[in-house]
Amino acid sequence: MAPGGGVCKDVIESHPKTLKYDVATTKMDKNITRVATGKHGIQSTNGVHELLECPVCTTLMYPPIHQCPNGHTLCSNCKVRVHNCCPTCRVEMGNIRCLALEKVAESLELPCRHQTLGCHDIFPYYSKLKHEQNCRFRPYNCPYAGSECSITGDIPYLVTHLKDDHNVDMHDGCTFNHRYVKSNPHEVENATWMLTVFNCYGRQFCLHFEAFQLGMAPVYISFLRFMGEDSEAKKFSYSLEVGGYGRKFTWQGVPRSIRDSHRKVRDSQDGLVIPRNLALFFSGGERQELKLRVSGRIWKEQ
Repeated sequence: MAPGGGVCKDVIESHPKTLKYDVATTKMDKNITRVATGKHGIQSTNGVHELLECPVCTTLMYPPIHQCPNGHTLCSNCKVRVHNCCPTCRVEMGNIRCLALEKVAESLELPCRHQTLGCHDIFPYYSKLKHEQNCRFRPYNCPYAGSECSITGDIPYLVTHLKDDHNVDMHDGCTFNHRYVKSNPHEVENATWMLTVFNCYGRQFCLHFEAFQLGMAPVYISFLRFMGEDSEAKKFSYSLEVGGYGRKFTWQGVPRSIRDSHRKVRDSQDGLVIPRNLALFFSGGERQELKLRVSGRIWKEQ
């Protein structure tokens, strides 16, 4: 035992559950033995990768990198998880920084973890993580709004997933006319209708319709999200329209990328917002049932 190191009990040694995607990319990183030469130009070897890999969560470590008195390293997140006890030798970790390993990491250049998805750039070790969080090749989250779906993937995969697993309606064309119905609408303050996906200009667009509270006022909102990057979404525009009895309510805007969650778009009111009383007026009858027809079109800006 190292001097001054107390023995710990009940140390957490199990690995957390990770998505298959994360496991696959971690293995990919470990097998890479060559990087492009540049300002740093240090070759990344399997041995160095193993040194920089946290023994608990198996992800690459970033400062502060901690070590126990016996020299075993651990990332800062897992140091809290194991209650400051080394998972390797069960000695109390203390507050020792492994400055040598942090310096070694600073000299490395590594490929983006999304290399297999199309990103072929090389980054200094400490810039790699920041890039990966915003890499345009990183997987997209499932845009389905009916539940919190954890599936991620590229656009073709998500289109198939929406169709097969969520039974989402798929339509070809750039114009639409949808009817949303709900009995006893006064009893529902928050609701999400089935997502509809349109294939238009060879791209996919998601049409959302939701009920929610805007302050104390019950409202409905309809908006469009683009299955792709924000820079591509800005090449398109769309319009939405509801009406009845000689009245018309319209909206024109730019579709938001699915990088923004449906909740974020909804809460920003970036769409056609319809007060419930107006929606029920357009529905006709005794205003006891929602029968709202939303029409719209998508076009490409020149």
